Amino acid sequence: MTTTVPVLIVGGGGAGLSASMILSTLGVESLLVSALPGTSVLPKAHVLGQRTMEIFTEVGVAQAIYERGTPQENLVETGFYAGVRGANPNTGREIGKLEIWGAGNRDPEYIDASPCPTTNLPQIRLEPVLKARAEQLDPGGIRFNHELIALEQDADGVTSTIRDKASGEQYRVRSRYVIAADGGRTVGKLVGIELQGDRNIMDVASVHMTADLSEVLSDDGVLLRWLANPDFGGTMTGGTLCPMGPDHWGTKSEEWVFHIGYPYGDSDAGDRDKVVARMKAVLGLPDLDAEVHAVSKWTMEGILADRFRVGRVFVAGDAAHRHPPTSGLGLNSAVHDVHNLCWKLAQVLAGQAGDGLLDTYEAERRPVVQRNIANSVKCAMDRFRLDAALGISMDKSAEDNWRAIEVIWDPSHPDYAERRDQLNNALAAQSGEFRHHGLEFGFTYSSMAVVDDGSPAPLPIDAVRLYEPSTRPGHPLPHAFVSRAGVRFPLQELTYGGAFVLIAGEDGTAWVDAARKLADSTGIRLVAVTVGADDAELADVRFAWLCKREISRAGAVLVRPDRFVGFRAVGAVEDPLAELSSALERILAVDGFGAGIGA
Repeated sequence: MTTTVPVLIVGGGGAGLSASMILSTLGVESLLVSALPGTSVLPKAHVLGQRTMEIFTEVGVAQAIYERGTPQENLVETGFYAGVRGANPNTGREIGKLEIWGAGNRDPEYIDASPCPTTNLPQIRLEPVLKARAEQLDPGGIRFNHELIALEQDADGVTSTIRDKASGEQYRVRSRYVIAADGGRTVGKLVGIELQGDRNIMDVASVHMTADLSEVLSDDGVLLRWLANPDFGGTMTGGTLCPMGPDHWGTKSEEWVFHIGYPYGDSDAGDRDKVVARMKAVLGLPDLDAEVHAVSKWTMEGILADRFRVGRVFVAGDAAHRHPPTSGLGLNSAVHDVHNLCWKLAQVLAGQAGDGLLDTYEAERRPVVQRNIANSVKCAMDRFRLDAALGISMDKSAEDNWRAIEVIWDPSHPDYAERRDQLNNALAAQSGEFRHHGLEFGFTYSSMAVVDDGSPAPLPIDAVRLYEPSTRPGHPLPHAFVSRAGVRFPLQELTYGGAFVLIAGEDGTAWVDAARKLADSTGIRLVAVTVGADDAELADVRFAWLCKREISRAGAVLVRPDRFVGFRAVGAVEDPLAELSSALERILAVDGFGAGIGA
């Protein structure tokens, strides 16, 4: 038996399920197969950034995620503490706090950047929500416990052999393209893709448990708790405590995950009883009544695929890159991968773009992910800088560690001022993990699918921590609320369903007319509007667009379906139809736009 489908998705995690939902909203049929019997049984990744939630909003699953996720009041800070309970009177004392990822939607920059706040939902609960929505959008198109065992490419498509693991039956799937979102387990190896980078950074044991910690913890606004317990040497070896809900959050969370760092190869990391005993010791709660659901061991690494495309096969998510959990960019990057790829596949499958557009997937995503991995590795290493500022180490005795750390709370100590300065700087360095708005939200693309307008690349104030809105080609569309007939909505909604959007200034009707002519003559989805403070089709509600647009009243920007600017004209031009035609030819990798476009 052979099933024919335009796109085969291999893998049913965050990347695969997101790809299925996005393709469905773009009107592209797909089939998803996963070798696993169901969605994740481990909490794994949990932070969902603003751009990820924008994508989930477009596919109609964001509200369900917000309802199940951490309330904003419990998603404000991360805290560093000297353990939780213990004999030393300073055990559990606060070392410092940092705001995280928009501070529970209180940070003005985050509010200005997007209509979607960051949220937090562990993968064990996120994936069932994504799966339910994917099945709703594509009934019968999601098959778990179905394993890809072989794959052959030819000039016209890909033939994949799938085994139903429950029945043992094998069948073939004939597709134009394959998205490999299988964590690198099968497809990448079959097509010769290699993962390269920093391996074996350290081992981590994670304990998922149900336990009542409400009587021993404070600070309900804290999400992640880093326990720099002097009895155990430092922040990575002490442990990290994260609430998992599901019904209550903050200190009243019913479930928790506790992460413990070990030197790579330490056999204790794989010993369930030793890991649980160490967790209780680090917490200072030897009699903790905990129902342990799972103890998992994993190795921290920062690796990247040497290629994101081989013929008609594309890798995404963990099949293309694996990050340390520091900075929480792994799952978010996976969703961004498929958002970038799927609209391009849709254009090619519709016969409106050339194959060259698909080459821009690697050109755009790989450099972005490479920066994300570098930041995640750096953030992991910055933990040791914090330990050094605290004066604690695995090489010291517990008594020496306590003597060193207690200086930061003793103004009478002669080294107090110097040590506090060191601590403040070390804590500030951690902000690259918890406020990386430039990486998570403000990343930019450079490829053949972006038309350079000749403007100089801006020199960022801080490329990691700050997002600076711009309409320069390659930048994400800046957020602004607009209104029509009294209905207010985010400007980005115009791209939903795979549309290009031409946004002109108040006097840019020539651009709008040209765009509408192109849409009529080519069949491409191209929405065209004027937006401004006055005399425009869409009113700039709070003048945010006016502040960010960087074009004149007679200029225009062309936004791609993934909400990245593909072309910009600061002012009027002699022939807007020719300019737009040329821009779309470049972006879509075709010759003679509107005159016999083919895949």
